Amino acid sequence: MNTVAVLELTLHHAVIGYLAGFQSGKNILVFTDSFRFDQQRPTLSLLTSPLYPQADKILEKTYVTHQRLHPLLSNLLPEGALRELIAQSLKIHIDNEFQLLAALGHDLPGALIATPLDPEEIPDEIKFKLQISNPDQILKQEIRTDNKFSLAGVQMKFSMKAKDGRFTLAQATESSLLGDWIIKTPSSRHAFVPLNEYSMMTLAKMVGIDVPEIRLVDMALLQDLPPLNLPQEQYAFAIKRFDRQSTANTTELIHIEDFAQIFGAYPHQKYSTTNYEQIGKIIYQYSDNKISDIQQFASRLLINILLANGDAHLKNWSMIYHDKRTPRLSPAYDILMTSVYIENERHFALNLAKNKDWYLAEMKHFEQWAEKVGVPWRVIEKQLHEIMDKARSVWPALLLDLPMGSAHKEKLREHWKKLHPDFQILAND
Repeated sequence: MNTVAVLELTLHHAVIGYLAGFQSGKNILVFTDSFRFDQQRPTLSLLTSPLYPQADKILEKTYVTHQRLHPLLSNLLPEGALRELIAQSLKIHIDNEFQLLAALGHDLPGALIATPLDPEEIPDEIKFKLQISNPDQILKQEIRTDNKFSLAGVQMKFSMKAKDGRFTLAQATESSLLGDWIIKTPSSRHAFVPLNEYSMMTLAKMVGIDVPEIRLVDMALLQDLPPLNLPQEQYAFAIKRFDRQSTANTTELIHIEDFAQIFGAYPHQKYSTTNYEQIGKIIYQYSDNKISDIQQFASRLLINILLANGDAHLKNWSMIYHDKRTPRLSPAYDILMTSVYIENERHFALNLAKNKDWYLAEMKHFEQWAEKVGVPWRVIEKQLHEIMDKARSVWPALLLDLPMGSAHKEKLREHWKKLHPDFQILAND
């Protein structure tokens, strides 16, 4: 018999859909009629929002996939070493995304919750939609959810709760113990990544980039981490979760989605499916404050050139739904100088006006980008000149006091000299 398990998907306490995972590897996703027909529905994705012209068609479909889940769900799961660690602890195959979601469903990025259901809890009309013909097929759920959380990305990072200066691994079963910080441990592949990211995020913040609270945390202050083979480095990088709002007794979930979800791309397609014009168009068309957000987006594109960050792919840009419905560009995250780890790196992640080489990038590329997006150039030009003025005036001195290693600092200064004159930053003599 092809047995099946079912997850109930809820968003802000509303049941929005169901996901079936069959023993054969087939997965079926359906949305509820109550969610589909609610014109005041909370936003799961821009694609399901009443703002989006094709939303009704998207919500009425049945989605059948094999092993992998639909991109809206697949992108909620971790990649790389963290995924391996979790799959190992669950004793499941690394590609079994249904089981991963079932185990991680109470602490996903954003506000979606996936809860395993027992057979008697599944509505009959949903069984029919999920192609479950025999009630005996349905497995009673026994998913361990202790210390499980999901953070998309390839680095070892953990959702942790800050208390009295220490950080404890989040307990996914209790909302009061959900993680409110993301902790990134030192990398076993690259030296001093936490110091790099903290320094680059600080530089970005100093010129007006919207950055969450960040800290360097002594590794000795991290509690309950699984046994990891980590380098002997003192600090981890901590960034406040902007999809969590903690009060004394509970943690409110704020919904977010990354641009891989918006474009229906799987994580392995995050470098290849689109460009910065298409992301800009989505922001400019749908953001609740389109001028402010498109200026912030353009500023971050420039910052990634100035800081030699070649990793600003689809998953490193997100929309956030503070009021549960309308999209805004989320705060910045994952800004670091990747070129110190990749020899001869000189490319950003996606095309900007048909160019990917940061040493060839100049102001005219941003003008072409603005034209494609449909935003008046004067709105963007003024913003970019302000960023350059601030960066030139404060970065060279600020860099001296940042914790990044001196060899990495020297590489950043060399990078600044090699940029087009529009973007060059010369160290203060």
